[in-house]
Amino acid sequence: MQGAIAEALSTSEVAERIWAAAPNRFCADCGAAQPDWASINLCVVICKRCAGEHRGLGAGVSKVRSLKMDRKVWTETLIQLFLQLGNGAGNRFWAANVPPSEALQPSSSPSTRRHHLEAKYREGKYRRYHPLFGNQEELDKALCAAVTTTDLAETQALLGCGAGISCFSGDPEAPTPLALAEQAGQTLQMEFLRNNRTTEVPRLDSMKPLEKHYSVVLPTVSHSGFLYKTASAGKLLQDRRAREEFSRRWCVLSDGVLSYYENERAVTPNGEIRASEIVCLAVPPPDTHGFEHTFEVYTEGERLYLFGLESAEQAHEWVKCIAKAFVPPLAEDLLARDFERLGRLPYKAGLSLQRAQEGWFSLSGSELRAVFPEGPCEEPLQLRKLQELSIQGDSENQVLVLVERRRTLYIQGERRLDFMGWLGAIQKAAASLGDTLSEQQLGDSDIPVIVYRCVDYITQCGLTSEGIYRKCGQTSKTQRLLESLRQDARSVHLKEGEQHVDDVSSALKRFLRDLPDGLFTRAQRLAWLEASEIEDEEEKVSRYRELLVRLPPVNRATVKALISHLYCVQCFSDTNQMNVHNLAIVFGPTLFQTDGQDYKAGRVVEDLINHYVVVFSVDEEELRKQREEITAIVKMRVAGTASGTQLSPVSLQHAGDFICTVYLEEKKAETEQHIKVAAGT
Repeated sequence: MQGAIAEALSTSEVAERIWAAAPNRFCADCGAAQPDWASINLCVVICKRCAGEHRGLGAGVSKVRSLKMDRKVWTETLIQLFLQLGNGAGNRFWAANVPPSEALQPSSSPSTRRHHLEAKYREGKYRRYHPLFGNQEELDKALCAAVTTTDLAETQALLGCGAGISCFSGDPEAPTPLALAEQAGQTLQMEFLRNNRTTEVPRLDSMKPLEKHYSVVLPTVSHSGFLYKTASAGKLLQDRRAREEFSRRWCVLSDGVLSYYENERAVTPNGEIRASEIVCLAVPPPDTHGFEHTFEVYTEGERLYLFGLESAEQAHEWVKCIAKAFVPPLAEDLLARDFERLGRLPYKAGLSLQRAQEGWFSLSGSELRAVFPEGPCEEPLQLRKLQELSIQGDSENQVLVLVERRRTLYIQGERRLDFMGWLGAIQKAAASLGDTLSEQQLGDSDIPVIVYRCVDYITQCGLTSEGIYRKCGQTSKTQRLLESLRQDARSVHLKEGEQHVDDVSSALKRFLRDLPDGLFTRAQRLAWLEASEIEDEEEKVSRYRELLVRLPPVNRATVKALISHLYCVQCFSDTNQMNVHNLAIVFGPTLFQTDGQDYKAGRVVEDLINHYVVVFSVDEEELRKQREEITAIVKMRVAGTASGTQLSPVSLQHAGDFICTVYLEEKKAETEQHIKVAAGT
C-alpha cells in the first residue's frame, strides 16, 4: 500500500531526462526497459527488482535512490553526471567480462540477481582492470591527475580498481582528489567523488588473478565473542531496556563486517553490520540499561543497534575494535582517547559555507574534537565555553550551530537518527555539570556564564538602584531565575522590564553562597581571613596577591571579575548608597560562607575593593576609561536618553574591561542582516 501511494505521488521529470541517454533506457544489470531506480555512487540506472538486491549489498557498495520519488537528491549536477557516465560507461567498466552464461535477464530470479550483483559490484569479478591495477602509489597519482580533467570514465575505473579517494595529492593547498577537482573547477568530478567517499573497493579474495604483484588495503581489525543485543530500532532509545530484552549472540568482526550468530557453532549469521555503513558509535553511561556496560551502533539506514556486556574491559575492547574498523586513517587520531560518541557528520565551517562536507567527530566530556578532510587539524571545541549553541531550520533540515569566539561550526541533520543522538549529547555536554565553579558553563576568561549574565545586567540596569545587593529580591522569582541559570545560563538573556535588579542581585549572591567549596575554597579560606589581620598595608596587599595566584584558575578569574564589578558599584555610592564598607558587609559572609559573625570576611572584601588596582594589576589608564564609560551609561539612564537605544552586554574578557556600546535600533537591524548574509542563512 505504501509503495503504491508513493508511486502515485511520484514524478517522471528526472527519469525522462536521464532516459535521454540511450543506454539509460534499460536496466544496467538485467536489461529491463524504463528502469526508474539508480545507484548514485556507481552511476548506473536499474530496475525495481535489481534495486532491491542493490540495497542488500549495503550503502558501502551501492547507494540506491528513486528517479521518481527522491526528488531532493537529483540536483542538476547529478543528472548531468548520469548523462555523461550512466549505464554506458558503467557497464564498459563493471560488466566488461560477463560470460553469456552468467548474464542477467529481466525474468531472472531474486537469488540469481543477488549472486550476479555480488559478483559484479562487491567482488568486481567482471570489471575491466586498469593497467595500473596493483600499484597503489601509481593508482593514486593517476586519480589525482584524472580528477582535474573531464575524463569521468577514467576516474571511475581508477576508483573501482583501488585508488584511494582520500589519498594525499602532494599539494598542501589541495591535499585530496576532491580538493584538486574543486581547484580545477571540475564540478562533475567533485559530485562523483563525493558520492563515492564511503564506497568499498572489491575484496581481494575474489579479484582476477594477475601475473604482477598487487596490493589492496583491507580492514585488518578482527574480534569475536559473545554480546547481548536487542532488536534494532528506528528511533532513539528513550527508555531503559531491561535485561530480558537482550539476546545472547556470538559476534564476529572481520573484514569490515560485524556478523552476529545464534551461537558459536552456527554457520549462517542472523544479521550483519558493515563497517562502511556505520555512521556513529556511542557509549552510554554505565547502568543506562539492564546490562552495566552498553554501546550503540548507528547505520546509514537509520537503524540503531544496542549491545550489552557485564565486563567493562570487554566492552571497551569491542568499542575500540569497531571504531578502528569504520574510522578512516585521516581520523584515526580521534581513537587516541576514550569517547562517549564517535562518527561522521555533514558540516559547514570557515569560509566554505556554500556546500556541506563530511567530517569526523568525537565527543569526550565537554570537548568536541573534529577532523575535516580538507584543511589543518582543528583545535577541540570546549562546549561549556561556547558563546552560542542553537538549532536552526525546520524539523526536516535542522542545523546545529556552535559558535566559539573565533569560529562557527554548522552541523547538519542529514540523517535524523544519529543527528538527534549527537544533538542531545552535545547539549548535555555544553550544560553545567554540577554545582562547583569549574563545572559551570564558562566564558572565554574562565568566568562562569552565570556570573557574566548577572554582572552584565546589574552594570547596565542597577548601578543607580538604591541599596543594590543589600536589598533582597522576591524569593520565588529569585529561585526560578537561579534554576534557569544553573540549567543553561547561555540561553538566559536578562532584559530590563522582565527581571528586577534585586532578583538578579539575589540570584548572584545565592549562587556564590551555595558553592560547595566556596569562591576562596575551603583549603585557602583561613589563609585569606588571617591575611586581613596583617597591620602593614603593603605586606597585606602582597599576601593577597600570593593567595590569589594559588586559587584554581576559574576561582581566580571569578574573584577578579566580581571585585572589578563591586569597584564599579561603589563608584556610584552617592546614588546607590552602597559604599565599600556596605558592600563588604553584604559580600563578606556570602563569599566566605559565614554567618556574619566573623568580621574578617568583610575586611577581606573591603581590602580587595580598596586595593583593586594593585591586587589585580589593573592599568590605571584602562581604569580611567572604564569609569568614563560606566559613567556615560549611568548619565544616559538618569537623563532618560537611553530610550530608543539598545545596550550590548558588557564584555568581561579581562578584569576591569567594561565596554558598553550604544547601538541605534536601525543600525542593529542592519548589522544583523549583514551577519545573516555572511553566514549564508
